[in-house]
Amino acid sequence: MASSINIKNGLLSTKNCVKINIQFSICIKRQTEINCMRAFTNSSVQHNEKYCIDIVRKRDYEGFVCSLLLPDASRRSALALRAFNVELAQIKDSVSQKTIGLMRMQFWKRAVEDVYRDDPPAQPVSAELWRAVRRHTLTKRWMLRIISEREKDMEDRAYRNLQELEAYGENTQSSLLYLLLETLGVKNVHADHAASHIGKAQGILTCLRATPYNSSRRKVYLPMDICMLHGASQEDFIRGSRDQNVRDVVYDIASQAHVHLQHARSFSKNVPHAAMPVLLQTVVLDEYLHRVRKVDFDVFHPSLQKRNPMLPIQLYLRSWKKTY
Repeated sequence: MASSINIKNGLLSTKNCVKINIQFSICIKRQTEINCMRAFTNSSVQHNEKYCIDIVRKRDYEGFVCSLLLPDASRRSALALRAFNVELAQIKDSVSQKTIGLMRMQFWKRAVEDVYRDDPPAQPVSAELWRAVRRHTLTKRWMLRIISEREKDMEDRAYRNLQELEAYGENTQSSLLYLLLETLGVKNVHADHAASHIGKAQGILTCLRATPYNSSRRKVYLPMDICMLHGASQEDFIRGSRDQNVRDVVYDIASQAHVHLQHARSFSKNVPHAAMPVLLQTVVLDEYLHRVRKVDFDVFHPSLQKRNPMLPIQLYLRSWKKTY
């Protein structure tokens, strides 16, 4: 046999002219994909998912319970979206200066852009968002709209009128519901209309429910036009007044949320069954409206600050009936 071996262009040959063809396999990946693969090892993926679950369970318990009713294929992505919403929502209360809050909002704007470039930052929620976007082709516009509205809310002032509060609900809560519908693969105009009204109702009631907490920090965000209509001052809410004029303000705001829930249900006959798990947020809103009526619209009543232990059962029964 030959004593020397030459390799040229993938051919191995000896002087005795024995030739062996060696196949070379070349795999080329984009640098961003390589970075993502390196970043998302099994251990980090489990950490990212657990982080989202924990933050939603702690900061948005009702949203967490609602997410448990989603199909397996959508649940993880839904929790990532809710974790994203929680991260944005808590910025306002967690910073001492508006400038710092705005900087955090800018981080999330860049993070969303990077997610859609397949180059998410090394942050648990961003990583889970990247996975959700790749799996469900989520609309970037809804995420950016949530951020923009939260950024405007950093102004830290009361809503001038109820329409302004409704717009806030549409741009934040409704946008989140649109994204959740996309995780279910639902593209239906009637489901979108229902989600729009449910989001507005949720935005209104979230503002109402937060009144005791905000008042304890000497802040009032309730619509000024309704407060002026009933002669209720910000000081009335700051000192936790239970006078009739304060209850009238609460009644008017809660009534508008109820109207939006009625509008949402007017589309129920045309909404596909697949969309129902996302729209079950109505159960949470109905339950609060029932409790606030029961205490004669006293928004400071201690019972309104307690968690509803029957919520999981109520959600399950409504999902079984396939109604929202």
